[in-house]
Amino acid sequence: MIRVQTDDFDIGAELRALTEGRTDIGALVTFTGLVRDMNDGRVSLMELEHYPGMTEKELARIEREAHQRWPLQASLIIHRIGRLSPGDNIVLVITASAHRHAAFEAASFLMDYLKTSAPFWKKEIRDGEARWVEARKSDDAAMTRWK
Repeated sequence: MIRVQTDDFDIGAELRALTEGRTDIGALVTFTGLVRDMNDGRVSLMELEHYPGMTEKELARIEREAHQRWPLQASLIIHRIGRLSPGDNIVLVITASAHRHAAFEAASFLMDYLKTSAPFWKKEIRDGEARWVEARKSDDAAMTRWK
């Protein structure tokens, strides 16, 4: 399941919704990304944009790929858009599997993809100046292990 939204999310509620009534899940891996207050300068605000329709389609595609690569019982990707402040949640990835290895690998795969290739654009307001955020070389390098 994927969601792109402006509203915040409740990690506990999302975990309960994903696992309610399920006894086939033996492992849950969660990753929550937050807005940092430092990134080559003091960050006071982040603005996240996306291309509606295209973004959801692409996130659904990469989620399907994770399910093809690993035996997952369930997964969830929530990515926020709009104006966010330091400390706010940006992204939540949950993977559920019978065993931990698949859940960890799938979560890493999804996050590496979200950091490098997902159709989101991030602009940070740093020290009073707006700057677009580019993918880091280390993130691009991490993505190569999945090719």
